[in-house]
Amino acid sequence: MAKLIDGKLYAEALRKRIAIAVASLKKDHNLIPGLAVVLVGEDPASKVYVANKAKQTVEVGMNSWEHKMPADTSEADLLAMVQKLNDDPSVHGILVQMPVPKHIDSAKVLNTIDPAKDVDGFHVVNVGKLSTGQDALVACTPTGCVMLAKDTLGDLSGLNAVVIGRSNIVGKPVAQLLLAENCTVTIAHSRSKDLASIVRGADLVIAAVGRPEMVKGDWIKPGACVIDVGINRIERDGKNKLVGDCDFASCEAVAGSITPVPGGVGPMTIACLLHNTVKAAAAIHKVKTPEM
Repeated sequence: MAKLIDGKLYAEALRKRIAIAVASLKKDHNLIPGLAVVLVGEDPASKVYVANKAKQTVEVGMNSWEHKMPADTSEADLLAMVQKLNDDPSVHGILVQMPVPKHIDSAKVLNTIDPAKDVDGFHVVNVGKLSTGQDALVACTPTGCVMLAKDTLGDLSGLNAVVIGRSNIVGKPVAQLLLAENCTVTIAHSRSKDLASIVRGADLVIAAVGRPEMVKGDWIKPGACVIDVGINRIERDGKNKLVGDCDFASCEAVAGSITPVPGGVGPMTIACLLHNTVKAAAAIHKVKTPEM
């Protein structure tokens, strides 16, 4: 049976290190990192997520601001809010919670955020820096995936890594991060021919395709590390259940290590957001980023 990769435990330890880093910036530079989150509309999942972000931001000693805007907010008003936060020196990280209502162009919103404050790592400047090997603010979920893989396997250099999924949010950035770790990287997706045989060659599998339990145990190389990014709500036996992109039971029987869903990659996302905010605050104020 595979070793379970406990993302909740790792995220907890990371938040403790972040709290120490925040205290150090405050003591040495009179600097308190600040994160502003903008929520447009009443999406229930987004509301819960934003509340968790605010709670964890305060717990590590950072400043937290939440800006709630109605669902009928115009694109111009949202862009004006983003610009106001860009100009606020106490704000070091800006996150506009996605999805935004359909009448708003999400790409325009993301690219209005100052790249230095883009703690979600979605601005084209940060995406470009990542792809050319420069220091960048990197999307939080891919960062968390690579942290968990390195904590489990140690040095990733030379490993065959297969990323299933090519989204801008996870698939593409995680592939870039794995290239930077000297992995041999294959990006597979719904159009890939004989996906199962591609995955069977992988020492490290990152499943980020958004299809419940698509990856089966007989796709997995014995002993491989499996990082399951999927969070899919399905109905089973009359009950709602959260499952990943991997069929957990069959994959667990073959893999060397695997993330559960929930409790794997999920908890890492907010912790990495806080990590990015500390990094952004230090860079904006031109001071050394404390160890985290």
